[in-house]
Amino acid sequence: MTRIDRRALFTSGAAAALLAATGTSLAASPRPGGTLRLALPRDGGLLDLVARGAVLDCLTEIAPDGLLRAELASSWHSRSDARIWQFDLRQDVVFHDGSPLQAADVVASLVDLVVPGVEQLSMVALGAHQVEFHLSHPNPHLPYLLAGAGYAIAPQGAVDLPLAQLIGTGCYQVDRAQEGRHFRATKVAAHYKEGQAGWVDSLEVIVISDPAVRAEALRDGFVDVTALPQPEALLARGGFLYHPSAEDMALAARSDVGIPRVVAQHNALDDGRIGERWWRL
Repeated sequence: MTRIDRRALFTSGAAAALLAATGTSLAASPRPGGTLRLALPRDGGLLDLVARGAVLDCLTEIAPDGLLRAELASSWHSRSDARIWQFDLRQDVVFHDGSPLQAADVVASLVDLVVPGVEQLSMVALGAHQVEFHLSHPNPHLPYLLAGAGYAIAPQGAVDLPLAQLIGTGCYQVDRAQEGRHFRATKVAAHYKEGQAGWVDSLEVIVISDPAVRAEALRDGFVDVTALPQPEALLARGGFLYHPSAEDMALAARSDVGIPRVVAQHNALDDGRIGERWWRL
């Protein structure tokens, strides 16, 4: 586990402290437009986490406040013993290649996955927009478990493609990518989350191994957020957001980066959803 994960970088309390330190209103509303540029270390798979979080969706989503909400599923219910579950899919969702989301895509994406706490799982498509899950033993937490990043949906189950070839239903579609080096994606027009997520027009992520160079990139305006920078150069300049503190800097960001009122803390970088949840002021 990396330092960035251990410290649960983006906690709601930390966000409040960062905003207060720079005079930015915690209640500032998201605004569309602009580009969010991130500099990340090579270790920890953070590039992949952020990229896949921007491109792929799951059936359900854990909101920053910890509550479960629908994503590709519009609703779900189980029988009284929580062993058979039915998920109804949204009918206004298309993949980035223009093909509509179908129940068969969900089955193909999840059929070989192991769900924690579920000994045996099988699925069947009930028409084009409904999937039924059969569990060997009751589990009332299945909708919550399926919100994990490992349960994303791709056309015909192609969730393990290289980033440059990845197709999903997320707010951003891939422009270009190179594994372990860089990633760029553009906002999808008329997305089903319009007005709720996906604020910036484009997302750029670059991997920079040297913490001093990451700090320099932020200081000189080449990126907007950097993880685990070398602090001295930033402290001398001032005007940045620091987390958890200036003395123990795990994250630094420009003061014109919009941070949500509540920020998820289960994983680094807002559960990998920083691309669709953060914005530029």
